[in-house]
Amino acid sequence: MGLGSRDADAGVVLLLGGRSEIGLEVARRLAPGRVVVLAARRADDLGPQRAELSAAGAAQVHCVEFDADDFASHQPLLEKVIGEHGPLGVTVLAFGVLGDQARAEREAAHAVAVVQTDYVAQVSVLTNLANLLRAQGSGQIVAFSSIAGVRVRRSNYVYGSAKAGLDGFVNGLQDALHGTGIHLLLVRSGFVIGRMTAGMDPAPLSSTPDQVADAVVSALYRRSRVVNVPRRIKLLFIAMHYVPQSIWRRMPR
Repeated sequence: MGLGSRDADAGVVLLLGGRSEIGLEVARRLAPGRVVVLAARRADDLGPQRAELSAAGAAQVHCVEFDADDFASHQPLLEKVIGEHGPLGVTVLAFGVLGDQARAEREAAHAVAVVQTDYVAQVSVLTNLANLLRAQGSGQIVAFSSIAGVRVRRSNYVYGSAKAGLDGFVNGLQDALHGTGIHLLLVRSGFVIGRMTAGMDPAPLSSTPDQVADAVVSALYRRSRVVNVPRRIKLLFIAMHYVPQSIWRRMPR
């Protein structure tokens, strides 16, 4: 599908992280007339999410078991989805954990668990997915970075470091996929008000899952390389790099 197209690639919509608020909003917008596959732990409990996407017009909705931290399962799972439901059109990587920064500073195992899910597991899925899509010759991928990874803060440096690593990895993979017909979209968002951030005070330039999903789908249509949500947050990203470290280390989450 060429530049300027006003649609996403045809094929299955695969949501890795089938309970993600943002991921479900993206899938709902892409669902009409398509096969949607929701992948998550406890896939048998995805009834409400399945019903939501069916109501949004999906031709079929299937649920499969997915454990992001089981790296050996990633390639077989992707191959199974393609084998049973056909070529992948759009794959959304919407899994991840915020973790507990204070706990991660006390317990190395918790810090490693956060980085494993938010970075290493994403690298595993993206690498396997890119190889399969190269063979397919088409397909779009959505990966989520964060303001936390643009410049890592003392207040959430474990989560932020994972997002910083993912941001760099995706940038390199985008270049590796150039000219293959595969589109990899990197989403850089600010604070998103939702379940993952429940109980936290919203930061300036916050957004909602609806707003992020609208921006993601629009960027898929345009085949953009990066989308910032909200768009004006890009100015904040630039300004962040000029804040002196003596001030930066005291910045809140």
